[in-house]
Amino acid sequence: MVRRSESAQSALTIGKPFMNTRRFRGVLPGWTLALGLAAALVSPAQAEETLRIAMTAADIPTTTGMPNNGWEGMRFLGYPIFEGLVLWDLSHSDRLATIRPGLAESWEQAKSDKRTWIFHLRRGVKFHDGTDFNADAVIWNLDRYFKKESPQFEAGAAGITRARVPLLASYKKIDDNIVALTTTAPTSYFPLMVVYVLFTSPASFEKAGHDWARVATLPAAGTGPFRITRITPRQSVRLARWDGYWDAGHKAKVDSILLRPIPEANTRLAALRSGQVDWIEVPPPDGVPSLKAAGFTISTNSYPHVWPWMYNMGAPNSPFKDVRVRQALNYCVDRPAIVSLLNGTAEPAVGWLKPNDPAFGKPANRYSFDPAKGKALLAEAGYTAQKPLSFKVMISNSGSGQMLPLPMNEQLQQNLKQACGVDVKFDVVEWQVLSSTARLAPDNPGLHGAMAVNPSSATTDIGLMARYFAAANATPAGNNFEHWKDDRFEAALDTAAKATDPAMILASYRAAHERLVDNPPWLYVVHDLNPRAMNKKVHGFVPAQSWLLDLTLVSMH
Repeated sequence: MVRRSESAQSALTIGKPFMNTRRFRGVLPGWTLALGLAAALVSPAQAEETLRIAMTAADIPTTTGMPNNGWEGMRFLGYPIFEGLVLWDLSHSDRLATIRPGLAESWEQAKSDKRTWIFHLRRGVKFHDGTDFNADAVIWNLDRYFKKESPQFEAGAAGITRARVPLLASYKKIDDNIVALTTTAPTSYFPLMVVYVLFTSPASFEKAGHDWARVATLPAAGTGPFRITRITPRQSVRLARWDGYWDAGHKAKVDSILLRPIPEANTRLAALRSGQVDWIEVPPPDGVPSLKAAGFTISTNSYPHVWPWMYNMGAPNSPFKDVRVRQALNYCVDRPAIVSLLNGTAEPAVGWLKPNDPAFGKPANRYSFDPAKGKALLAEAGYTAQKPLSFKVMISNSGSGQMLPLPMNEQLQQNLKQACGVDVKFDVVEWQVLSSTARLAPDNPGLHGAMAVNPSSATTDIGLMARYFAAANATPAGNNFEHWKDDRFEAALDTAAKATDPAMILASYRAAHERLVDNPPWLYVVHDLNPRAMNKKVHGFVPAQSWLLDLTLVSMH
């Protein structure tokens, strides 16, 4: 059974972040105080100007310009404040998000060397502190991530960025408005990796006395449509519209945004119903019908994201070294039951990509709930009722893209036992711990003997596929936690990287994905539909087909 962490239990007190018991002790009864504070939080003036969002994170993502807490960190404390040379176009809900020019107006592969990409920087851009964004700022930030001996090197941010841009070999300034980035090999999809490198003002580091911990509380300056104005550790972050934003067509409509970490789903629901927040990420599925009946807006949309178990194939004596075991579990899972548990806010996953994705391909295996086939494969691998497969999975109590990990994993645990006789135990940790653990070597003691981990994953593009599954990106250097290697996958990825013809890139992408299904490094469970709930005052939100979103489109009235 799932062991609930102390943090999951302590998160159940809705009003806790707003209480100051020493100040009010003996003055008002607790329930009167809570009502008074709730009323203050929804005053008409604030409701018109401030959008209040409850995140699933257990804590505030880091605020130095490269947030942790996975993709939710990037969603709320990444792009709204700090930007990259390349940005996502998040203005549409009817198609997959694509990239667009950001702090670079344009880019191209160098004619003399296909490993080198030339980025032409946007002129006249200012950081929130009034200093210039230019080539020197780009190089300074790249040194922060990739040059360990630089004074500004930031270990936490470097670990995140290096894992997301594993192919960067070198970089240099051409002039004040042009930089060159060189990869380890020709890579057609490199701009899809550059999109994850964010830029912070070098002046923030100087102002903080070369101390990144102090930079986090200054707060740090970016170039985005919002700036950070106040940080209350473990409670909230306030963003304000940046009226000096360089892109006049993407200036924010709301005056400010208040971000609150509330990891427990029912607590988020109560916060929305009581008026403490205007918007919650991932409402509890059983609360969706009543929210709709009460007039709240429920937003869902198909988007590139999957909720899996990632097999630890590299650990000594791992049962998942055998492909039959990995395939077997994919046949043992009752995915429609998980979708039902989530009240239809997800759809079955039978691969890294969705079956309707142009790059899904035609794999030999089309996973369905087939316990007989699953048990037969397990028996071939030596696991029977007399010798059942048994292993531990590290999971989180909440977090970025995790939906409802505790009940979902409990159902998977029961499902695998009943359908195929598989015994599963859980090690429950906070999301950030899980995210960091998924970048460890397979035999690292920090895994506590786990043979699988359960962080969700964006499935945006072939660049992300390369990050997660290329053999060269095995942990701890990259994101290939499984230490999976498939020669046919490697060949397809190499062809796509060297190609310039879009049709050839797509064909290779498709061939690579077929190997992810037939030689699965993951147990594919569901693709969620990115559910969130909002009150009637929130307008203009576009549920992009991306893990990210454009907060500049949202208004309050």
